[in-house]
Amino acid sequence: MEQAGGKTVFGASVGILMLNTRFPRIPGDIGNATTWPFPVQYNRVDAATPQNVVRGEATDLLGPFVDAGRELVALGCDGIATNCGFLAPFQTEMAAALGVPVAASSLLQAGLVQQTLPADRRLGILTISAETLGAAHLAAAGIPAGTPVVGTGAGSHFTEAILSDAARIDFAQARADNVAAARRLVADHPDVGAILLECTNMVPYAADIRAATGRPVFSIYTHLLWFQAALAPRRFGDRIDDTRLPDGQAP
Repeated sequence: MEQAGGKTVFGASVGILMLNTRFPRIPGDIGNATTWPFPVQYNRVDAATPQNVVRGEATDLLGPFVDAGRELVALGCDGIATNCGFLAPFQTEMAAALGVPVAASSLLQAGLVQQTLPADRRLGILTISAETLGAAHLAAAGIPAGTPVVGTGAGSHFTEAILSDAARIDFAQARADNVAAARRLVADHPDVGAILLECTNMVPYAADIRAATGRPVFSIYTHLLWFQAALAPRRFGDRIDDTRLPDGQAP
């Protein structure tokens, strides 16, 4: 069987653009390759840091993200993601520039998640920085104004360790910070029926958040599982000619 070439790397359909960081990343984090049940390819955007993306003005970083994305596409990636939910405003321009599907932020799932909920329930967002997750970020993801947004807190270990790019993280405390914030979210907004994690570093605590709140939890992990499943659909069965279409015709 022949296969077409044209790429340098095969089998890693998802390329992930990373901020320039040094903090440790445990399984579940987008930047830990063991998180993914499929191969991924990484590229770092040197000019992007947690501080200037989350607490600063990221507009000037669009060019570096596009350039790094083009390197991944040229290498062989069929779709591009980023590792920060605050990059939702880059979605449209990155997709246009790269010419492949782009998943710039976990926040892009919001509309679909809302549609899964009963009419009297709404989506709530857990973020690393409620102080700086503004209207432009939400609007870029199609999230309506008034959607509950709760942060892990500017003084929390989780927030400060990530945004200061700490060399060490107390992951037990980070878990406690995330669970406490999730509990505040549902206590302050009892009508929240599902929680969406803005921050890609929150994924290791998703199961704990689910257990503590009883709400389903969506994240960059759920988003990229869906994303990759379309880029590299699973083949069912070894011989497609052994199957029959519903009308009885062979495929």
